[in-house]
Amino acid sequence: MSKKIFITGTSTDVGKSYISALVVKKMREFGLNVGYFKPVSSGNLADDEIIPLDVKFVRDFAKIELNYSQMSAYNFIKPYSPHLSAKNENKSVNMDTIISKLNNLDEICDFMVVEGAGGVICPLRYDDEKIMLLDLIKALNLSVIIVADAALGAINQTGLTSFYLRQNGVDIKGVVLNNFDENCPICVDNKKMINELFGLKILSCVKRDELSLDISKDEILNIFN
Repeated sequence: MSKKIFITGTSTDVGKSYISALVVKKMREFGLNVGYFKPVSSGNLADDEIIPLDVKFVRDFAKIELNYSQMSAYNFIKPYSPHLSAKNENKSVNMDTIISKLNNLDEICDFMVVEGAGGVICPLRYDDEKIMLLDLIKALNLSVIIVADAALGAINQTGLTSFYLRQNGVDIKGVVLNNFDENCPICVDNKKMINELFGLKILSCVKRDELSLDISKDEILNIFN
């Protein structure tokens, strides 16, 4: 059984895939056997086959030797919320399918980084059966890392996300602040306030277009414990 962590965000487009790629790349540099899995994605390229763009980015960036089919369960074309993208294609997300595909990687990888879609209240399915991203996190029984943009608004967005996760019994390992500028007083203050107001550990502050994550091997391993 591989050790797993779930990466979620305060919203869509805060850099979950980018941070996931940095985490996986750093772990591979440490010699760890790590894989990546994105259960549901939307806004993908459709040619002769659907190319899951987030999965492709992480695989190429971190040089993961897995194929798209192994690294994802559902990939929809329209850049909508997953439940709406699925409805547009007359499809629906099944929790058992996701869990089964993720479990298949246990025989291949010692560690797994699992990336969510959107924020924690993102609907994955909303018809006769209703599945929110939170339901998936709880079904997998995983701790989470919250990715937040370091700019103005980070305090409120991170606070609301952390409150909702804690209210629903989800363990939070910490926060990664993306697009961090050490010369920006807002970014610096957000880092301080998120820690002090919510008791959340700041795992890393990532500058724009950073190619490596500033985190030690022990810190990485502690995330998975």
